[in-house]
Amino acid sequence: MRTTHPRTFLALAVALSAASAHAQSFRVQCPATTDLHPNGSSVDPAHPGLIKCQHVGGGDGYATMADGHQIYLFAFSPLSGLKDIQAGLPGTQTADVFNGGYVGPNYSSMGASGPNAAPAPNNGAITEPAGIMDLGVLAGNAPAPLMAIDEDDELFLTLSNPGMIMRPDLFEQHTVHFHGYPNASAFFDGVPDASVAINIAGSFTYYYTAPDAGTYFWHCHITPPEHLQMGMVGQLYVRPRQNRLTSSDDLGAALQAANRRAAVDPLASGRSCSDILCTGQTPLPSGAAPTGATGITGGGRYAYNDGDGSTRYDVEYPIQLMGFDPNFHYVGMTFNPEAFADMKDKYFLLSGRGYPDTVNAGPISTLSSDGVARPSQPLPSLITIAKSAGQTRALLRLSMLSVTEHVTLGTVGIPMKVIAQNARLLRDLAGGDTTFLTNSITLGGGESADVILDVSDPRYTPGQTFFLYSTNLDHLSNDAENFGGMMTEIRIN
Repeated sequence: MRTTHPRTFLALAVALSAASAHAQSFRVQCPATTDLHPNGSSVDPAHPGLIKCQHVGGGDGYATMADGHQIYLFAFSPLSGLKDIQAGLPGTQTADVFNGGYVGPNYSSMGASGPNAAPAPNNGAITEPAGIMDLGVLAGNAPAPLMAIDEDDELFLTLSNPGMIMRPDLFEQHTVHFHGYPNASAFFDGVPDASVAINIAGSFTYYYTAPDAGTYFWHCHITPPEHLQMGMVGQLYVRPRQNRLTSSDDLGAALQAANRRAAVDPLASGRSCSDILCTGQTPLPSGAAPTGATGITGGGRYAYNDGDGSTRYDVEYPIQLMGFDPNFHYVGMTFNPEAFADMKDKYFLLSGRGYPDTVNAGPISTLSSDGVARPSQPLPSLITIAKSAGQTRALLRLSMLSVTEHVTLGTVGIPMKVIAQNARLLRDLAGGDTTFLTNSITLGGGESADVILDVSDPRYTPGQTFFLYSTNLDHLSNDAENFGGMMTEIRIN
């Protein structure tokens, strides 16, 4: 079991006590340094990993379905990392960027152009109460803001609750529960029975360490069937240590050295490693990883500590499988009792979008009830592999948190190599490779899978288009409109 140094928990307890002394007030926390990371956001070989922070709001908003219908949400809104989130990237930032302060427009001017346009937002956190209310209300995202950290990081995640403007009769609390994440502390697990729930006009900062690479997800744990159906679901993934290795490193030696330091100094960088091949030789990463608006591209990153380079990818696409029941959402907005037993999804979505919106670039904005258009669906769903630029392997991070459906995703022409399920690398107890090729994979609520699309074969040429879609035929619709739903394109460019 992973442990955190006692002084870190003491500091957290003091911070939480201070927050409770100012009950019903927003309080955003992101320390510049900690015991585990005394250099904060500076790379330190003696203390691997960094301090990372993110700020989200729990409230409501609207999203636009592919048939043009505007649907009401209970949803999480981004309150930090807005520049990256609007580009379809994770909103998680290092402490220095997070604490640098928010500079940018309000949502009403986002996307404007011309000499009077407001500047694009940066990635700093919104921390002032007026700003949290201004940018946090009616600003929910579908899915929730994306999070990403690296193994050995410390994550401070603040949830502020600005309330539900469309339902002033509700005094809804919210929490953040990291589903399937190896979190040893129930206090930060977001299950209100064992931890805390955040009231309107209050904040709470969750603390996590990053012990195991993989694709996870997060959601609100207040009345889960309702809040998940209404849109309070998102994805978190953890990148492996293997990405940080240099030509002289192998993963086993690096971990053994770290553990030896930890045996002498409890504040050093000792870490456990759950991947079966962590003691094996590790390939040299082939380059740095630039970022782009249509995915996270790179020259040789890895999904797991594989020891043999088998999980290498060039471009990655986090995809949240979702579904909405429009009747349930309508009732949720109109002060009527909700029929949980009759819940049935009619919109089937990949990262909050149904086909043909899945192949549109850029965030989708929705006009809210106050007349302001806000970016509500920022994550891209179009899968692009730039083979002419040397990309041949795309990693799809698939996660599923539906409360009503099972989904089978299929591909035509490009098989999926399933490398991990539920955030665990597919290896047997002897370290043997148990990954497999398939043209379909089935996921239920609470499951994830990491798959690689490999187009290195010469028969795949720039200009070709393939499809990723649900083989459940009723999922290929936008409510009453056929030929849409849970489908997107795989384009080789």
